[in-house]
Amino acid sequence: MKPKLLIVEDDEEIRSQMKWALLKDHEVGLAGERASALTWFREHRPSVVLLDLGLPPHPGETTEGMAILSALLAEDRLTKVIIISGQGERANALEAIGRGAYDFLGKPVVMDDLRVILKRAYFLAQLEREQLAGAVAPDDSTSFEGMLGSGTVMRGVFESIRKVASTDAPVLILGESGTGKELAARAIHHRSARKKGPFVAINCGAIPENLIESELFGHEKGSFTGAHATRPGRIESAQGGTLFLDELGELPLPMQVKLLRFLQQREIERVGGRVAIPVDTRVIAATNSDLKQDMTDGKFREDLFYRLAVVVLRLPPLRERAGDVLLLAEALLKRFAEHYGKAGLKYDPTCLARIERHPWPGNVREMENRIRRAVIMAEGKRVTPPDLELEDAPVAAGATAPVSAALGGNLKEAREQVERELIQQVLRRHGGKITSAALELGISRPTLYELMEKLGISRQSPG
Repeated sequence: MKPKLLIVEDDEEIRSQMKWALLKDHEVGLAGERASALTWFREHRPSVVLLDLGLPPHPGETTEGMAILSALLAEDRLTKVIIISGQGERANALEAIGRGAYDFLGKPVVMDDLRVILKRAYFLAQLEREQLAGAVAPDDSTSFEGMLGSGTVMRGVFESIRKVASTDAPVLILGESGTGKELAARAIHHRSARKKGPFVAINCGAIPENLIESELFGHEKGSFTGAHATRPGRIESAQGGTLFLDELGELPLPMQVKLLRFLQQREIERVGGRVAIPVDTRVIAATNSDLKQDMTDGKFREDLFYRLAVVVLRLPPLRERAGDVLLLAEALLKRFAEHYGKAGLKYDPTCLARIERHPWPGNVREMENRIRRAVIMAEGKRVTPPDLELEDAPVAAGATAPVSAALGGNLKEAREQVERELIQQVLRRHGGKITSAALELGISRPTLYELMEKLGISRQSPG
């Protein structure tokens, strides 16, 4: 089914041109004034509306367009309203953004730019509606056992988890820090026949070497100073369930030998004990280390690697999941906003390009930490780039032309000169295309328009 789109424009020729340009991919409704616009909107409930500000009975002013904007958002606050404005109305279009409009385009409309904006608007509108409904359906491909992902790579990860969960084979999960290795391990456990048993996790890199044996295998009373009582270890505690060994590459070589013996014999001896204790547990291990290099360097046993790596599951870093970045960001914002009593908090439009462009070296964990902080720090109903500490995001590689170092005047003038030269360089590189230039600069299109107006840069003559 085609997505519904309402175009509110009093110029019949422009209305017709936009309709035929978009009809292939959208179910298009047309209106030239407030009454017919609201009637079509209420009957069809489109997620996205294109709105001209200068409408009758006062086409030379913006009062009617602003009134329609308010009426549409009052009917459905999740509607993405994209303002279509003439060059002289740019300041008013920016005001409309402040009142809740999603984005704006200047006339004449560049259809390639419009299609990019529409695609993103529909995506965000759908995401917000799914979140408002409370949860994604269990069979929705974007959600799986607490993990989110809509791209091909993550769908492959979900399918691998489904397959491996039905077996009892050991699994080795590989991935950078923050990619969700423990979440994947819990998903395997929850989907397995052992789901009613315990899930016992241990971080092999967080326990001092002199305590790791007792922590894993337990100890008998009096086996060493301070052992005042018999204490089962983590392996024994995982009886009938799943043992998750995180940061496996940090496990000392002597403990690797003992772990291998357990995997082969399925029994342990506590520290200071003489009795073999059988343990039935599934072992899932994870690491962000290069275990093959560690084997070459003599830091990790080859026989243990192949015992654990019966099935290898690789989790992609966030920078390789471009289609999932906004999905995760929106879901995390909703979660933390509700947790801190700020339900309804949204991203400022300037945030979205920054979020997409940030390399996320700490992956999902970094995103969680940044968005949690942003929710706490945000004032009003919008999260801004400074709240996320993304205000200094670098421009894309390829901006090779140097900005002039010969700066005169005071600090304000120097800053404006740098901004002017950088924006002109990027606009030249993209042939004056605002959407592409804004994406490279890491700012929203409205922000770029605002900067161009402030710095006296014309779209037709970027240089």
